[in-house]
Amino acid sequence: MELTVTESKNSFDAKRTLEVGDRTYEYFALDVVPGMEKLPYSLKVLGENLLRTEDGLNVTEDHIKAIANWDPDAEPDTEIQFTPARVLMQDFTGVPCVVDLATMREAVKTLGGDPDQVNPLAPAEMVIDHSVITESFGRPDSLAKNVEIEYQRNEERYQFLRWGAENFSNFRVVPPGTGIVHQVNIEYLSRVVFDNDGLAYPDTCIGTDSHTTMENGLGILGWGVGGIEAEAAMLGQPVSMLIPRVVGFKLTGEIPAGVTATDVVLTITEMLREHGVVQKFVEFYGSGVKSVPQANRATIGNMSPEFGSTCAIFPIDEETINYLTLTGRSQEDVERVEAYAKAQGMWLAEDTPEAQYSEYLELDLSTVQPSIAGPKRPQDRILLSNSKAQFREDLKVFTNDPVCEDDSQAAAKMGAEGGATAVEAHEDIDNYNASFAGHGESAAVGAKGRPSKPVTVQSPRGGEYTIDHGMVAIASITSCTNTSNPSVMVGAGLVARKANEKGLKAKPWVKTICAPGSQVVDGYFQRADLWKDLEALGFYLAGFGCTSCIGNSGPLPDEISDAINDNDITATAVLSGNRNFEGRISPDVKMNYLASPMLVIAYAIAGTMDIDFDSQPIGQDSEGNDVYLKDIWPSAEEIEQTINDSISREMYVEDYADVFKGDEQWQNLDVPKGKTFEWDENSTYIRKAPYFEGMQLEPAPVEDIKGARVLAKLGDSVTTDHISPASAIKPGTPAAQYLDAAGVERQDYNSLGSRRGNHEVMVRGTFANIRLQNQLVDQAGGYTLDFTQDGAPQSFIYDAAMNYQEAGIPLVVLGGKEYGTGSSRDWAAKGTNLLGVRAVITESFERIHRSNLIGMGVIPLQFPAGESHESLGLDGHETFDIEGITEFNKDGYIPNTVHVVAKKETGDQVEFDAVVRIDTPGEALYYRHGGILQYVLRQMVKS
Repeated sequence: MELTVTESKNSFDAKRTLEVGDRTYEYFALDVVPGMEKLPYSLKVLGENLLRTEDGLNVTEDHIKAIANWDPDAEPDTEIQFTPARVLMQDFTGVPCVVDLATMREAVKTLGGDPDQVNPLAPAEMVIDHSVITESFGRPDSLAKNVEIEYQRNEERYQFLRWGAENFSNFRVVPPGTGIVHQVNIEYLSRVVFDNDGLAYPDTCIGTDSHTTMENGLGILGWGVGGIEAEAAMLGQPVSMLIPRVVGFKLTGEIPAGVTATDVVLTITEMLREHGVVQKFVEFYGSGVKSVPQANRATIGNMSPEFGSTCAIFPIDEETINYLTLTGRSQEDVERVEAYAKAQGMWLAEDTPEAQYSEYLELDLSTVQPSIAGPKRPQDRILLSNSKAQFREDLKVFTNDPVCEDDSQAAAKMGAEGGATAVEAHEDIDNYNASFAGHGESAAVGAKGRPSKPVTVQSPRGGEYTIDHGMVAIASITSCTNTSNPSVMVGAGLVARKANEKGLKAKPWVKTICAPGSQVVDGYFQRADLWKDLEALGFYLAGFGCTSCIGNSGPLPDEISDAINDNDITATAVLSGNRNFEGRISPDVKMNYLASPMLVIAYAIAGTMDIDFDSQPIGQDSEGNDVYLKDIWPSAEEIEQTINDSISREMYVEDYADVFKGDEQWQNLDVPKGKTFEWDENSTYIRKAPYFEGMQLEPAPVEDIKGARVLAKLGDSVTTDHISPASAIKPGTPAAQYLDAAGVERQDYNSLGSRRGNHEVMVRGTFANIRLQNQLVDQAGGYTLDFTQDGAPQSFIYDAAMNYQEAGIPLVVLGGKEYGTGSSRDWAAKGTNLLGVRAVITESFERIHRSNLIGMGVIPLQFPAGESHESLGLDGHETFDIEGITEFNKDGYIPNTVHVVAKKETGDQVEFDAVVRIDTPGEALYYRHGGILQYVLRQMVKS
């Protein structure tokens, strides 16, 4: 099951043979093209891709020469067609892909083609990892309970995916309960160097999740794309792109003791986001690379979307080979990778000449300090030593409660007398640990300098405790970023062991979650006997999946949720993930922090963000003595020894021996039959996609936009989580109303992410995030003004959009900087399209979302440089005419700008020329066809 390879024209006579052991491979040699040898590693991979796929049409001699003669100082202006070797999917974004492919089979038949034409031409693999929700936690049976609930809620989806795996060639599914997609990818699915019937070439992989870049740590070039782009790639369409600028990131020194891979990646994230790397490749080089373990490289590559680059790649070297060997790859595969990389000049050795880069950064790893990031963006790094002070500053933004300015105010708020200690204020030691004044401070000093609102909570399990602003409601070891990394996972286990030995416990209000990225983690936790210590602190195995990082933290206990919401407590979450955007982790939590798994344990014990680990004890031991974080922090030697004693190649071989088989529940699913899927009109999970209804073989001309209204006027850094959230479905919202009408009980709403195969649910969830701030209204959430109604009342965005559609009024969205930052969520574009939005006008776009909008027939426009909707005086009450779009009907022509006329209610007009962000002829072609899938389908039928 490998990529269908079209014979290259081979204009440069580049095909050579490579002897590896007793095998002979053909490959396209880079050194036959002058200039290729001096390119950065990542561009060498692109160069080989063009040599191998040269067809004289999509890829020509000129394209190959353009990359060989790449000017590192030039701005990107040369379009190339990149053909990835494979496509990787997770189930949230992957299910809509399979829905669209199944729908395309019917559409092809309607247009006179053969439905069996619709099959992936490139290997397409899906890992089901986004559907497990942590309903049960802190119990020995949590894993079993969560898996049972997962199957109950997702049976329709899983039956559909089983149908797809059995009926689409070149498509495989890794069943639920196996691991997180990106960890399974680097541990098993990644080839690094393909063997396609004797033809060797670099493994390149795009994915329907932005953190596909985790594979960059293995030297695999790839990144996240929208599901619509991934579908097109599966169907043989190359990815259109400009030859990028490449940022060289030099690493020197070694990571000091006490510093984790998480600290390194948060430091790099801050540096690169500040430098500006959107639409650029980042490539690591320098003497420090060899000291970065493969797991740490994967952690760094994983967070490429957080600092905004297309990829963040490490070359192939000895460390790559060691990792492939450890994770159970065959000797033949390992030898092929090394021989190929050396033959192509893709091997990093001490004497490897330094490539030229477009821009340069440098980090001495020895200078990295322990860090966290938050409270709502991954690039907002905070030194752990400054975390308490920064938390107190940030807290003032999240609450309206006044700051306690003196000791008497603070004491009064804590219900204690001026000089009373925390222990005196709370006689019971457990209640003291549950208060926020403790950790070695008096009640007054503990509250002074921050907003405080102590609330007593009665536990149904007996007893009571006090919560306040800054309480840690969720402490979650989760996400592909860190759970693939043995150093921080074993480190977390050892922190738990030392804490357990001293009698420390997690606070009773903390929801403790442990969701490893693969079953291998479970294996080495068992070998090292770490589970008993993690479980003693409440960190029981909850599932193998993304959980908190994707918004699947599950509900908080009722008494805690009620106390938070009834008293407007600003709760926090600490997770070992990569995403902490507003409203993502839990609807009850306002402030979210990224931290290493080791610090997740520490914060669960502390129970609050309002702690200085250097100067305040984390708790008291069984004898009442203060215990500090340093007292339970393992040494680097302890971690390394535990890893050496508990992790082996055999574990990987055994765990992945039958990875596609699944458990008994998976095998016993009732799978539909037939080459075309039998849609159930009553299904609330899987519905036939609407994108091809009424489609003709030839596209209609694109038209200018007349009389459009503003659906949403948004600020900076609006993410795809704001546009198309994947978290819980809130009762009373349009998505919930739809499910109510279908007879779905509230406890069975599941999440928006799990219902991505039903466009009726998802369009109602578009722009519905509870933290979205549409500047047309004062209320946060999915609301707007409906100008089809008298007085333009406030309305749900979905309801207003449907009224606009009924009235035949097109819509636009106005945004600020970095619009669409976030995961590669195709539904952020699909939902925008289905709401009737024809254009999105912003100050700047995130790469993936801009591409997705084009792929759904929505034109992305930018305000003139230096301008914004604020500077232009647009309040969102205007009607918009956008002229010049019809220029796209000229074959091969892309207008640089279009003219926008915004007419105010007073009769005044605001006029400006918006920059068209359709950057390549390929994107223009997709836009003229109404979307990328429509283009592919028409080409398929015509062929």
